[in-house]
Amino acid sequence: MPKVLFEGQEYPCEPGESVLDCLIRQGVSVNYSCKAGVCQSCMMVAVEGEPTPASQVGIKETLKAQNHFLICSCVPVTDMQVATPDRAGSSFDTSVLSRDRLSADVVRLRLVRPDNYAYLPGQFLNLSNDTGVTRSYSLASVPALDDFLELHIRHVPGGLVSGWVAEKLQTGDTVTISQAAGQCSYLSGREAQSLLLVGTGTGLAPLVGIVRDALQQGHSGPIHLYHGSSSAEGLYLVSELLAMDEANAVFHYHPCVSQGTPPHGMQSGRAADVALADFAQLSGWRVFVCGREDMVKTVQKKSFLAGASMQDIFADPFVDSAGAGATDVQKQIASG
Repeated sequence: MPKVLFEGQEYPCEPGESVLDCLIRQGVSVNYSCKAGVCQSCMMVAVEGEPTPASQVGIKETLKAQNHFLICSCVPVTDMQVATPDRAGSSFDTSVLSRDRLSADVVRLRLVRPDNYAYLPGQFLNLSNDTGVTRSYSLASVPALDDFLELHIRHVPGGLVSGWVAEKLQTGDTVTISQAAGQCSYLSGREAQSLLLVGTGTGLAPLVGIVRDALQQGHSGPIHLYHGSSSAEGLYLVSELLAMDEANAVFHYHPCVSQGTPPHGMQSGRAADVALADFAQLSGWRVFVCGREDMVKTVQKKSFLAGASMQDIFADPFVDSAGAGATDVQKQIASG
């Protein structure tokens, strides 16, 4: 069996096991988030041994040449010595502008936008806590409209990063973030195209950024945003989104409640079901779907069957971390 040498210790891999799963299984503390080869928070350097081609998909050519690879996607075929890379320039220290509650369990965190920090609304960044644990969160802010970075973070009891944000962070504190990444963003052009956006929980964050970006770029086609929760209390930014609906003729906000009788102005049912019932034909539409992984996969499939092109389906699924002690809900970014 191949062995992984990390920080002076050898760890034998089980057949078919990735470097990341090997290290986690044996209690080694390493950074990771999506476990899907997308967020790149688990990137390491192969000091000895060759990274597999699959483990270098999506990595810049300059990093490939230096043997950088993603340990979550690398099933080693030979012994490997790996090390944490010197990632100068890929992380930024910034400070907290504000922290407030959007609902009982959702925290809005606004950070100073570092100089020359480029991103697209709907992308995500990695946020590290005071012990170096990293989690990924989507951006709700828009660079053309906001001079800050805005994250919506669901406070999970015992969450290593969400608990730190909700209970410890104070205005003015310094935090470390990564460069933004991901492809769940509004692309200019085809301004008359119909847009369907479906989200649950804090999957609203990237969708808000995408809608605001589309509107400020002059999108003229209809934009329908469906946000769902089991109860009305689980929804947030309701008044702000209703105001956006009133102010913009092309934007339509649909709050959905799946349990009990919804309050006046809200629709009954799961957001995904309501949206796909309202729009059974999606040929020519652009679809954005964000939230729990099972819901995202269902909407992706049904949107394609309803006529949407795979190139026009963008997704941001949130997946539960399987790592010991990592109780935050993690997320991966994927693009159709």
